[in-house]
Amino acid sequence: MGKLTALRVKSLNEPGRYSDGDGLMLVVTPGGTKKWIIRITVAGKRRDIGLGSLKTTTLADAREAADQMRRKVARGIDPLAERRAERIVIPTFQEAATAVHEEHKAAWKNGKHQAQWLTTLRTYAFPALGKKLVSEIEGPAIRDVLAPIWLAKPETARRVRQRIGAVLDWSYAKGFRATEAPMRSLSKGLPRQPKKDGHFEAMPYSEVPAFIIKLREKSSMGRLALEALILTATRSGEIRLARWDELDLAAGLWTIPAARMKMGRVHIVPLSAEAIDVFRHAEKLRIPATDLVFYGQNVKRPMSDMTLLKILRDSDLDVTVHGFRSAFRDWVAEKTDYPGEVAETALAHAIPNKVEAAYRRTDFLEKRRALMRDWGAYCLGIKPKRQRVRGEKN
Repeated sequence: MGKLTALRVKSLNEPGRYSDGDGLMLVVTPGGTKKWIIRITVAGKRRDIGLGSLKTTTLADAREAADQMRRKVARGIDPLAERRAERIVIPTFQEAATAVHEEHKAAWKNGKHQAQWLTTLRTYAFPALGKKLVSEIEGPAIRDVLAPIWLAKPETARRVRQRIGAVLDWSYAKGFRATEAPMRSLSKGLPRQPKKDGHFEAMPYSEVPAFIIKLREKSSMGRLALEALILTATRSGEIRLARWDELDLAAGLWTIPAARMKMGRVHIVPLSAEAIDVFRHAEKLRIPATDLVFYGQNVKRPMSDMTLLKILRDSDLDVTVHGFRSAFRDWVAEKTDYPGEVAETALAHAIPNKVEAAYRRTDFLEKRRALMRDWGAYCLGIKPKRQRVRGEKN
């Protein structure tokens, strides 16, 4: 039997704590408010848990609530942790994916990746998973999303799988799920994808000079950008986001800031006479509204990556924009005597050997200047002044 009575509870006005026994207490605050708490020990830690105000919770109600708390503790349940879990609003997969995208997009340097990350989920995952709570999504549901595209669109399917996993792992870290994403087991429920060499479809370097001649048959900002990309062996994003303050055409140098480079390091591109000529043509189209060298239809925004790809598709070419870097690398390997490390530096590739990377202090600028001059001459069908092509006399 408890120590308190309903009459005594009503008459208590002096601030303090009044025990009913077994940890149940009435707390009277200096302001005259009365509330119930129970003091219990969970996993060796003492906890004071509120049971409600006297205005809404009678002595009998408080005793019943306290008894329920004690029974939970006896079963190994932490009542406070249980309450916190009840207060958490579990998001749907679509809500969680949007939150993950918002949190992480600033760290993604590639604007195309920022847009595609959410687009692939919206296209392939949201129809089946979008309205499900993240706490309810398990392996079979993910497998059913991936199965229709697993063989038909293997690369897309792998990206969707990775992004679903990222959303569910984020949900686990936020306390919305009891486990991380069940991604490992998916491989057992999906067929083996055919192996590919992973290379971008590239135009053979022998066809590049003829393509540039065809490219020059029409004039547009997109065609100038694509020619500049070929002559500098740079990536699409590096060209499309190029700004005039990065270029020193008199010195024949283009300094791309670290923030735009895949490896996160400043990259200096020596410009051939042919590349400088392209930038000079772009300079004639320069407008005060933007510092972008190759602006899009909205002059304050870069042109879309699809603009460059459309030029290739309109020419009935089944190659990628990125593949021109492969064409450049193949030309260096097969038709010149330039060392491989010079070509790799021209492409701004990482040095795979960590020891070599730690000790290398040169960026081969002068050698790359000669290399890019010869590449520019080759692309325009011009015999270079300093011959580097194998099998021909100097």
